[in-house]
Amino acid sequence: MGNNFNMNLNSLVQSYIDMLYQNPIKLISLVIDLVIVGFLIVSLIKFARKSRAWQLLKGIALLIVATAFSNFFDLKILNYILNSIMTWGVFALIVIFQPELRRGLEQLGTNKFTKFFGIDKDIETKTKEDIYKVVIAALELSKTKTGGLIIIERDIEIKDIISTGIEINSEISPQLLVNIFVPNTPLHDGAVVISNNKIVAAACMLPLASDADIAKELGTRHRAAIGISKESDALAVVVSEETGKISIAKDGTLIADVTEEALKKILIKNVITKRFANVRTKKNFNFKKQKQS
Repeated sequence: MGNNFNMNLNSLVQSYIDMLYQNPIKLISLVIDLVIVGFLIVSLIKFARKSRAWQLLKGIALLIVATAFSNFFDLKILNYILNSIMTWGVFALIVIFQPELRRGLEQLGTNKFTKFFGIDKDIETKTKEDIYKVVIAALELSKTKTGGLIIIERDIEIKDIISTGIEINSEISPQLLVNIFVPNTPLHDGAVVISNNKIVAAACMLPLASDADIAKELGTRHRAAIGISKESDALAVVVSEETGKISIAKDGTLIADVTEEALKKILIKNVITKRFANVRTKKNFNFKKQKQS
Protein backbone atom coordinates (compact mmCIF):
# COMPACT_ATOMS: atom_id res chain seq x y z
CA MET A 1 0.00 0.00 0.00
CA GLY A 2 2.85 2.39 0.92
CA ASN A 3 4.66 1.77 -2.39
CA ASN A 4 1.46 2.24 -4.37
CA PHE A 5 0.79 5.51 -2.53
CA ASN A 6 4.30 6.79 -3.31
CA MET A 7 3.96 5.79 -6.98
CA ASN A 8 0.58 7.53 -7.27
CA LEU A 9 1.94 10.65 -5.56
CA ASN A 10 5.03 10.71 -7.80
CA SER A 11 2.93 10.27 -10.95
CA LEU A 12 0.60 13.06 -9.83
CA VAL A 13 3.51 15.44 -9.22
CA GLN A 14 5.11 14.48 -12.55
CA SER A 15 1.84 15.03 -14.42
CA TYR A 16 1.56 18.52 -12.97
CA ILE A 17 5.17 19.31 -13.96
CA ASP A 18 4.56 18.08 -17.53
CA MET A 19 1.34 20.05 -17.69
CA LEU A 20 3.06 23.27 -16.59
CA TYR A 21 5.73 22.87 -19.27
CA GLN A 22 3.09 22.37 -21.96
CA ASN A 23 0.71 25.08 -20.75
CA PRO A 24 1.91 27.57 -18.10
CA ILE A 25 -1.64 28.93 -17.77
CA LYS A 26 -2.49 25.66 -16.01
CA LEU A 27 -0.52 27.05 -13.08
CA ILE A 28 -3.67 28.93 -12.11
CA SER A 29 -5.67 25.71 -11.80
CA LEU A 30 -2.83 24.17 -9.78
CA VAL A 31 -2.86 27.10 -7.34
CA ILE A 32 -6.66 26.90 -7.01
CA ASP A 33 -6.38 23.14 -6.46
CA LEU A 34 -3.80 23.60 -3.69
CA VAL A 35 -5.78 26.40 -2.03
CA ILE A 36 -8.97 24.33 -1.94
CA VAL A 37 -7.16 21.29 -0.55
CA GLY A 38 -5.42 23.43 2.07
CA PHE A 39 -8.71 25.06 3.03
CA LEU A 40 -10.41 21.69 3.42
CA ILE A 41 -7.57 20.37 5.57
CA VAL A 42 -7.70 23.43 7.86
CA SER A 43 -11.50 23.17 8.09
CA LEU A 44 -11.24 19.46 8.92
CA ILE A 45 -8.73 20.18 11.67
CA LYS A 46 -10.96 22.94 13.11
CA PHE A 47 -13.94 20.57 13.10
CA ALA A 48 -11.95 17.67 14.60
CA ARG A 49 -10.59 19.80 17.46
CA LYS A 50 -14.16 20.18 18.74
CA SER A 51 -14.78 16.42 18.81
CA ARG A 52 -13.21 13.29 20.25
CA ALA A 53 -11.65 12.61 16.83
CA TRP A 54 -8.82 15.08 17.51
CA GLN A 55 -6.68 12.65 19.51
CA LEU A 56 -7.29 10.01 16.88
CA LEU A 57 -6.13 12.32 14.07
CA LYS A 58 -2.85 12.87 15.90
CA GLY A 59 -2.50 9.09 16.20
CA ILE A 60 -3.16 8.68 12.46
CA ALA A 61 -0.53 11.31 11.66
CA LEU A 62 1.97 9.43 13.80
CA LEU A 63 1.04 6.17 12.06
CA ILE A 64 1.61 7.74 8.63
CA VAL A 65 5.01 9.05 9.68
CA ALA A 66 5.96 5.64 11.10
CA THR A 67 4.83 3.93 7.87
CA ALA A 68 6.90 6.31 5.75
CA PHE A 69 9.87 5.76 8.07
CA SER A 70 9.61 1.95 7.79
CA ASN A 71 9.28 2.19 4.01
CA PHE A 72 12.32 4.50 3.69
CA PHE A 73 14.56 2.25 5.77
CA ASP A 74 13.14 -0.92 4.17
CA LEU A 75 11.83 -2.35 7.45
CA LYS A 76 9.65 -4.89 5.67
CA ILE A 77 7.97 -6.61 8.62
CA LEU A 78 7.11 -3.34 10.38
CA ASN A 79 6.00 -1.80 7.09
CA TYR A 80 3.71 -4.77 6.38
CA ILE A 81 2.12 -4.51 9.85
CA LEU A 82 1.61 -0.75 9.58
CA ASN A 83 0.13 -1.02 6.08
CA SER A 84 -2.28 -3.70 7.29
CA ILE A 85 -3.34 -1.51 10.19
CA MET A 86 -3.95 1.44 7.85
CA THR A 87 -5.92 -0.72 5.40
CA TRP A 88 -8.30 -2.19 7.97
CA GLY A 89 -8.19 0.92 10.17
CA VAL A 90 -10.23 2.89 7.62
CA PHE A 91 -13.20 0.56 8.05
CA ALA A 92 -12.81 0.62 11.83
CA LEU A 93 -12.82 4.44 11.84
CA ILE A 94 -16.03 4.60 9.83
CA VAL A 95 -17.75 2.38 12.41
CA ILE A 96 -16.27 4.04 15.52
CA PHE A 97 -16.80 7.63 14.40
CA GLN A 98 -20.11 7.16 12.63
CA PRO A 99 -21.86 9.83 14.82
CA GLU A 100 -19.19 12.45 14.02
CA LEU A 101 -19.31 11.64 10.30
CA ARG A 102 -23.09 11.85 10.28
CA ARG A 103 -23.04 15.20 12.08
CA GLY A 104 -20.52 16.56 9.59
CA LEU A 105 -22.61 15.43 6.62
CA GLU A 106 -25.76 16.87 8.17
CA GLN A 107 -24.04 20.25 8.36
CA LEU A 108 -23.67 20.22 4.59
CA GLY A 109 -27.43 20.55 4.24
CA THR A 110 -28.10 23.09 6.97
CA ASN A 111 -27.22 26.65 7.89
CA LYS A 112 -24.59 25.22 10.22
CA PHE A 113 -22.50 24.58 7.14
CA THR A 114 -21.77 28.29 6.90
CA LYS A 115 -20.70 28.39 10.54
CA PHE A 116 -18.52 25.33 9.95
CA PHE A 117 -16.39 27.47 7.62
CA GLY A 118 -16.55 30.53 9.86
CA ILE A 119 -19.35 32.23 7.90
CA ASP A 120 -22.62 33.13 9.61
CA LYS A 121 -25.40 34.54 7.45
CA ASP A 122 -27.32 35.63 10.56
CA ILE A 123 -24.39 37.41 12.18
CA GLU A 124 -26.23 40.76 12.27
CA THR A 125 -29.21 39.25 14.05
CA LYS A 126 -26.95 37.38 16.46
CA THR A 127 -24.98 40.55 17.22
CA LYS A 128 -28.20 42.39 18.05
CA GLU A 129 -29.29 39.57 20.36
CA ASP A 130 -25.88 39.64 22.06
CA ILE A 131 -26.23 43.39 22.63
CA TYR A 132 -29.57 42.81 24.34
CA LYS A 133 -27.90 40.19 26.54
CA VAL A 134 -25.20 42.67 27.55
CA VAL A 135 -27.89 45.25 28.38
CA ILE A 136 -29.81 42.70 30.48
CA ALA A 137 -26.63 41.82 32.37
CA ALA A 138 -25.83 45.49 32.99
CA LEU A 139 -29.34 46.09 34.36
CA GLU A 140 -29.07 43.08 36.68
CA LEU A 141 -25.72 44.30 37.98
CA SER A 142 -27.19 47.78 38.41
CA LYS A 143 -30.09 46.48 40.52
CA THR A 144 -27.75 44.85 43.03
CA LYS A 145 -25.09 47.59 42.80
CA THR A 146 -22.53 45.05 41.65
CA GLY A 147 -19.58 46.63 39.90
CA GLY A 148 -18.99 45.46 36.34
CA LEU A 149 -16.89 46.34 33.30
CA ILE A 150 -17.72 44.84 29.89
CA ILE A 151 -15.53 45.63 26.87
CA ILE A 152 -16.89 45.12 23.34
CA GLU A 153 -14.12 44.83 20.75
CA ARG A 154 -14.83 46.37 17.34
CA ASP A 155 -12.47 46.84 14.36
CA ILE A 156 -9.25 47.35 16.33
CA GLU A 157 -8.12 44.09 17.93
CA ILE A 158 -7.15 44.21 21.61
CA LYS A 159 -5.36 40.87 21.90
CA ASP A 160 -2.80 42.39 24.28
CA ILE A 161 -5.65 43.18 26.69
CA ILE A 162 -7.29 39.78 26.23
CA SER A 163 -3.98 38.03 27.00
CA THR A 164 -3.89 39.61 30.47
CA GLY A 165 -7.10 37.83 31.52
CA ILE A 166 -8.46 34.33 31.93
CA GLU A 167 -9.70 32.66 28.75
CA ILE A 168 -13.45 32.00 28.68
CA ASN A 169 -14.37 31.57 24.99
CA SER A 170 -18.08 31.16 25.71
CA GLU A 171 -21.36 32.15 24.13
CA ILE A 172 -22.71 35.41 25.51
CA SER A 173 -25.35 35.03 28.20
CA PRO A 174 -26.62 37.51 30.85
CA GLN A 175 -26.34 34.87 33.56
CA LEU A 176 -22.66 34.23 32.87
CA LEU A 177 -21.84 37.94 32.70
CA VAL A 178 -23.59 38.58 36.03
CA ASN A 179 -21.93 35.58 37.72
CA ILE A 180 -18.46 36.69 36.60
CA PHE A 181 -18.79 39.95 38.56
CA VAL A 182 -20.11 38.44 41.79
CA PRO A 183 -17.88 39.91 44.55
CA ASN A 184 -15.14 37.77 46.11
CA THR A 185 -15.06 35.32 43.20
CA PRO A 186 -11.88 34.60 41.20
CA LEU A 187 -12.91 36.55 38.06
CA HIS A 188 -14.79 39.55 39.47
CA ASP A 189 -11.81 41.92 39.31
CA GLY A 190 -10.89 43.36 35.95
CA ALA A 191 -12.90 43.48 32.74
CA VAL A 192 -14.78 41.01 30.56
CA VAL A 193 -13.90 41.24 26.86
CA ILE A 194 -16.42 40.36 24.14
CA SER A 195 -15.01 39.69 20.67
CA ASN A 196 -16.62 38.12 17.58
CA ASN A 197 -19.86 37.37 19.46
CA LYS A 198 -18.04 35.50 22.23
CA ILE A 199 -17.03 36.19 25.81
CA VAL A 200 -13.34 35.59 25.14
CA ALA A 201 -11.79 36.47 28.50
CA ALA A 202 -12.47 37.75 32.00
CA ALA A 203 -10.36 39.47 34.69
CA CYS A 204 -8.55 41.47 31.98
CA MET A 205 -6.36 44.41 32.97
CA LEU A 206 -7.00 47.71 31.20
CA PRO A 207 -4.96 50.90 30.85
CA LEU A 208 -6.17 53.66 33.19
CA ALA A 209 -6.96 57.12 31.89
CA SER A 210 -4.94 59.71 33.79
CA ASP A 211 -6.19 62.93 32.21
CA ALA A 212 -6.44 65.81 34.60
CA ASP A 213 -9.88 66.77 33.29
CA ILE A 214 -11.44 63.45 34.31
CA ALA A 215 -13.70 63.85 37.33
CA LYS A 216 -11.91 62.88 40.54
CA GLU A 217 -14.93 61.00 41.85
CA LEU A 218 -14.65 58.45 39.06
CA GLY A 219 -13.40 55.07 40.26
CA THR A 220 -10.90 52.66 38.76
CA ARG A 221 -13.49 50.94 36.55
CA HIS A 222 -14.55 54.20 34.94
CA ARG A 223 -10.95 55.29 34.38
CA ALA A 224 -10.17 51.90 32.86
CA ALA A 225 -13.21 52.18 30.58
CA ILE A 226 -12.11 55.60 29.35
CA GLY A 227 -8.54 54.37 28.98
CA ILE A 228 -9.38 51.42 26.70
CA SER A 229 -11.81 53.55 24.65
CA LYS A 230 -9.00 56.07 24.03
CA GLU A 231 -6.45 53.46 22.96
CA SER A 232 -8.85 51.52 20.71
CA ASP A 233 -12.31 51.79 19.17
CA ALA A 234 -13.74 49.38 21.75
CA LEU A 235 -16.86 50.24 23.72
CA ALA A 236 -16.85 49.89 27.50
CA VAL A 237 -20.00 49.36 29.58
CA VAL A 238 -19.47 50.22 33.25
CA VAL A 239 -21.69 49.56 36.25
CA SER A 240 -20.84 51.49 39.41
CA GLU A 241 -20.80 49.49 42.63
CA GLU A 242 -21.42 52.68 44.67
CA THR A 243 -24.48 53.99 42.84
CA GLY A 244 -25.49 51.18 40.49
CA LYS A 245 -25.55 53.64 37.59
CA ILE A 246 -24.63 52.43 34.12
CA SER A 247 -22.16 54.38 31.96
CA ILE A 248 -20.56 53.74 28.59
CA ALA A 249 -17.15 54.88 27.35
CA LYS A 250 -16.63 55.60 23.66
CA ASP A 251 -13.71 57.32 21.90
CA GLY A 252 -12.26 58.50 25.20
CA THR A 253 -15.55 60.00 26.38
CA LEU A 254 -17.70 58.71 29.23
CA ILE A 255 -21.48 58.91 28.81
CA ALA A 256 -22.68 58.66 32.39
CA ASP A 257 -25.93 57.38 33.91
CA VAL A 258 -27.54 56.02 30.73
CA THR A 259 -30.98 54.43 30.67
CA GLU A 260 -31.75 50.97 29.28
CA GLU A 261 -33.02 52.39 25.98
CA ALA A 262 -30.10 54.78 25.63
CA LEU A 263 -27.64 51.95 26.23
CA LYS A 264 -29.32 49.80 23.57
CA LYS A 265 -29.31 52.65 21.04
CA ILE A 266 -25.64 53.51 21.60
CA LEU A 267 -24.51 49.89 21.32
CA ILE A 268 -26.66 49.14 18.26
CA LYS A 269 -25.52 52.33 16.52
CA ASN A 270 -21.81 51.80 17.19
CA VAL A 271 -21.60 48.00 16.98
CA ILE A 272 -24.19 46.98 14.40
CA THR A 273 -24.96 50.02 12.25
CA LYS A 274 -21.33 50.97 11.67
CA ARG A 275 -20.17 47.37 11.40
CA PHE A 276 -22.58 46.44 8.63
CA ALA A 277 -22.93 49.83 6.93
CA ASN A 278 -19.90 49.24 4.71
CA VAL A 279 -21.18 45.79 3.73
CA ARG A 280 -24.58 47.17 2.72
CA THR A 281 -23.00 50.08 0.84
CA LYS A 282 -20.75 47.70 -1.07
CA LYS A 283 -23.68 45.41 -1.94
CA ASN A 284 -25.79 48.36 -3.14
CA PHE A 285 -22.88 49.68 -5.20
CA ASN A 286 -22.34 46.29 -6.85
CA PHE A 287 -26.08 45.95 -7.49
CA LYS A 288 -26.27 49.38 -9.16
CA LYS A 289 -23.16 48.61 -11.18
CA GLN A 290 -24.69 45.35 -12.44
CA LYS A 291 -27.96 47.14 -13.22
CA GLN A 292 -26.16 49.82 -15.26
CA SER A 293 -24.20 47.25 -17.20
